Amino acid sequence: MASPAGKGLVAYNAAISRCSRAGLHRRALALFTEMRARGLRADEYTLSPILNSAALLRAPPAGALHALLLRAGLASHLHVANALVDAYAKLSRLGDAREVFDEMPRRDVVTWTSLVTGLARAGSHGVAVRVYRDMVSDGVAPDEFTVAAALSSCAGSTALELGRSVHAAAVRAGHEPFLSVGNSLVSMYAKTGSLHDAQKVFDAMPTRCAITWTAMIVGYAQNGRGRESLAVYTDMARSGCRPDYVTFIGLLFACSHAGMVDAGKAHFHSMQSDHGIIPGPDHYACMVDLLGRAGRLDEAMDMLDQSPTAKLDATVWKALLAACRTHRNATLAERAAEMVWRLDPMDAVPYVMLSNLYSRARRWADVARVRALMKSRGVSKEPGCSWVVVAGVTHVFHVGDRDHRRAAEIYRKVEEMTARIMARGHVPDTEWALQDEAPEGREKGLAHHSERLAVAFGLLAVPTGAPIRVYKNLRVCGDCHAAIKMVAEVYGREIILRDSNCFHHMKDGACSCGDYW
Repeated sequence: MASPAGKGLVAYNAAISRCSRAGLHRRALALFTEMRARGLRADEYTLSPILNSAALLRAPPAGALHALLLRAGLASHLHVANALVDAYAKLSRLGDAREVFDEMPRRDVVTWTSLVTGLARAGSHGVAVRVYRDMVSDGVAPDEFTVAAALSSCAGSTALELGRSVHAAAVRAGHEPFLSVGNSLVSMYAKTGSLHDAQKVFDAMPTRCAITWTAMIVGYAQNGRGRESLAVYTDMARSGCRPDYVTFIGLLFACSHAGMVDAGKAHFHSMQSDHGIIPGPDHYACMVDLLGRAGRLDEAMDMLDQSPTAKLDATVWKALLAACRTHRNATLAERAAEMVWRLDPMDAVPYVMLSNLYSRARRWADVARVRALMKSRGVSKEPGCSWVVVAGVTHVFHVGDRDHRRAAEIYRKVEEMTARIMARGHVPDTEWALQDEAPEGREKGLAHHSERLAVAFGLLAVPTGAPIRVYKNLRVCGDCHAAIKMVAEVYGREIILRDSNCFHHMKDGACSCGDYW
């Protein structure tokens, strides 16, 4: 695009705005630099599009533009301040975005939406949800963009009930027909374990895109219904909608968690041969997981040896490490751990997985060695926790936790649960206990894992007839999985446990994962 013919501020503003809207961000910045070199001072119409382009290019720093608009006395213009909040949010400088937001004398829906969207994009879901609530309390009506961002954070923070209220508000405001809102609803319900609601929204959507179909494919996969994922993909193909990069991650995840090795391999090959999609690290990680779960570790290693090194990030090697832990292959696990350390020496996962593998093998000297190595390198692991939401209040538990105000009741319920499932034949699998203790101590340690405490609280606090929804930030251990599945049966309750890997819908002595997770 040529320089503005008139060389005046209005012409430059128009050209910069057109470039920014068209995605020609480098050209927009070049015009801005040229304009200033000609002695023209930016006004409120210059700075909004240039802030957007600067943020998307991550240069020049938004802070420099912020200083410029302060010197020009433009900070009081609502749309300029909105652009600045948006720019800082896109740059993940959320503290700066919030500071500008708090100093604004007036805010509109764009202001709030910029902050909520930025927080959601950065993964600060709890804060994003609180900002959304503040917005509603402030009397500002959310638009379809706010709703989509709020739903994304409801999914990320497992806030199902708030998600339902956002959905209801979207219906009342007439936002439900928007494709972005429908996509966010499908994803939110699927990611919070409410597949029935996800399917209802999906079926009611007048139009769908690859994101819609992929949300359902991933949703079924994460909820232990891999075969339904493949059925959705078949319907997607029949509709004429082309799959994308993320669609195949969902498909491979589904095949992995349903043990469908041949189907997974076929989809992996078809993504490039039929759709021209180059496999990335996420796809390789899914394939390693698929083969590893099936015990085909040699085949997984052969695939990695033949793959481009650039495609093998730490996620891929951690998938191999997890498979090695499952199948107790310490030699290969040590190789996988070394590869993770080369790529990300501060990642705690390989230390924890190796330690767990050695613990199950009673190799306590190796456990001590790994823990000492972890300490010497200054690596800290994320503490395991589980939580239950009751009447809008989140109750968090850690292993052996006695801080809850109802701790005495919870521990009595744990003892009751343990007695009832053992009477039905449950034998604690102490190989999952990570302490070098006598058998009695190891059994007690298992009984006080965070997910068991959360389930016990759920039995006390969640009304009969409602499912008990427990969320865990790490993977559930094998003994807790078996025990909680039996608790669901003996108490006649549905327990939905979401760990870091997938959902486990437990009812009548069975789990949606088919004990293959």
